[in-house]
Amino acid sequence: MYEYFIGLITSVTPHYIVLEVNGIGYQLNVANPFSFTVDRDNKQQLYIYQAVRENDVSLFAFKDYQEKQLFLKLISVSGIGPKSALAILANEDHSGLVNAIDSNDESYLTKFPSIGKKTAKQIILDLKDKMTDLSTQTPMIDDQLQLGQKDDPVYLKESLEALLALGYTKAEVKRVGKKLREFDGTSTDQYLRQALKLLMKK
Repeated sequence: MYEYFIGLITSVTPHYIVLEVNGIGYQLNVANPFSFTVDRDNKQQLYIYQAVRENDVSLFAFKDYQEKQLFLKLISVSGIGPKSALAILANEDHSGLVNAIDSNDESYLTKFPSIGKKTAKQIILDLKDKMTDLSTQTPMIDDQLQLGQKDDPVYLKESLEALLALGYTKAEVKRVGKKLREFDGTSTDQYLRQALKLLMKK
């Protein structure tokens, strides 16, 4: 098992990042790929979780120890897999998530993709009173999806791709895409953060 990697981020896509460690490029699944930037000069330390299944071995990376621990708590809940856990963490409002669980706020949890009322109840049942230690702390979209417009900024298009990768539906991405065209961001990360804020208001 791995605790953390230290290396250079050499690629960022809507689905994952690549961290080069001693000449080996590791494909790492992360909550928000566009919160990272390619940097071939400065090494970064990322905490790692390795998921081993019958026909697949996947690596998940986190910016800090707290985010990794929150991920581990989420995937311990019945019905929550790594992809759903990453979609929840992508909002980056970790304290809001902890507060929602501790206050039985199902409506907050059901705003995330693939999280229905039954799963929200299960999250609260399994994790309530277990979050105290956490409370303080390029694949392209198929053109047929027509989620963006030809004159959309590349940052907007990439943010829409990232939303699909997180599990949001085509309809949800189209709806938020219309609102994002009124947003004047200067990076994919800014567009993605704004999109997640809008989706959380639904």
